[in-house]
Amino acid sequence: MMHSLAVRVYYEDTDLAGIVYYANYLKFIERGRSEWLRALGVDQLRLKTDSGHVFAVRRIEADYLRPAHFDDLLAVETTLDQMTAARIVVSQTVRREGDPLFTARVTLACLDAQGRPVRLPKGLAETLASG
Repeated sequence: MMHSLAVRVYYEDTDLAGIVYYANYLKFIERGRSEWLRALGVDQLRLKTDSGHVFAVRRIEADYLRPAHFDDLLAVETTLDQMTAARIVVSQTVRREGDPLFTARVTLACLDAQGRPVRLPKGLAETLASG
């Protein structure tokens, strides 16, 4: 399932030239991943509270293709690419009017309360696989 999140570019997101500062794309895609999980019915706070499981970014491969500007309305698209016992990999694209501006492939590791890698909880893995 592809999830899309609308994000407006505010003045605070830009540099002096009115172009989105490069690090802010990482914030945009973080919001996209959080909303993708929420749309699948995954409550990350409850997951942490109930079992101690959290996600941590292990790797990001990113390409900046075109600049976004102040007041642009962007779409952050998130799709599950791959899932292993303890990791998920998502592809994310930030678009303006359908044109890709930024792409990323993000690897997330599932960690326990002590920060050690662990298997995805069974119910979570089933939700991700069916979503």
